[in-house]
Amino acid sequence: MDLKNKVALVTGGGTGIGRATCLALSKRGASVAINYSRSKVDAEETVQMIKSNGGRAIAIQADVSQDNEVRSMVHQIVQTFGTIDLLVNNAGITQHFPFDDLEAATDEVWDELFDVNVKGMFYCSRAIAPFMKERQRGAIVNIGSIAGQTGMGSSLPYAVSKAAVHGLTKSLARALAPNISVNCVAPGAVETRWWAGREKQMNSIAPNLLLQHLSTPEDIAQFICSVLEQEAMTGQIITVDSGQTL
Repeated sequence: MDLKNKVALVTGGGTGIGRATCLALSKRGASVAINYSRSKVDAEETVQMIKSNGGRAIAIQADVSQDNEVRSMVHQIVQTFGTIDLLVNNAGITQHFPFDDLEAATDEVWDELFDVNVKGMFYCSRAIAPFMKERQRGAIVNIGSIAGQTGMGSSLPYAVSKAAVHGLTKSLARALAPNISVNCVAPGAVETRWWAGREKQMNSIAPNLLLQHLSTPEDIAQFICSVLEQEAMTGQIITVDSGQTL
C-alpha cells in the first residue's frame, strides 16, 4: 500500500518508537493522528516537528485501555481527516521486577498491563475497523516484543502480555480479512526512555548481539512503515532485534 495521502493513527505516538513512526509516516506523505495518554508536551512537540516539514498531524489524548475514550478519539480523527487507513498499536506499559518474585505480580499489575497492552490494541482495532472496511482497505501493525517469544523481559506479566499481543495479531488477521492486514513487529532491545535509570544494563546488551548494536526507534519505525506497505502479508510476527534471539 502506498502510504501517501493515507491517514494513520499511532497510539503512544509522542515518544520513542511511536514518535519515530509518526515522523516516518509523515515523510511518506501520510497524515498522522498522534495519540497520547499523559505525554501531552511530547505529542504536541511531535506534531510541530511534522508541521514544520510541511506535514499534517494532530495530537489527541485518550487512554487506550478505556473503550469509550478510544471510540471518541477515533470519531475526532475521522471528523478531522475523513477516515483512518492505518493503525499502529504502539502504546504499551510495563512493570520492572524480578521474574522469580511471583508475589510482585499482583492483580493490579496484571490488570494494568493487560488493559493497556492487550485490550487497548483490541479496542483501537475494533474502533477503526468499520472505516477500513468501508474503503475495503486498511493495515494494522501491533508492536509486540521478543519478550512475548522468549518469556523473558522486564517482568513476568509484561512478557505474558506481549505473548498475548502476538496471539491477538493472528486472531485479528483472521477476523478482519480479506480487506485489512494485521501484522506484528516484535523488537528486541531498543534505545528508548524505557531504559531510564538502567542505562548500564542497556549498554551491556549491545556487545552480546550478533550485530553488536541496539536497535534505534528509527530502525523500528522504518520497518513498521515497510510492513504497512505490504499487500501480501497478514498474521505475521516479525522480529527486529539485531540477532538478540539467535
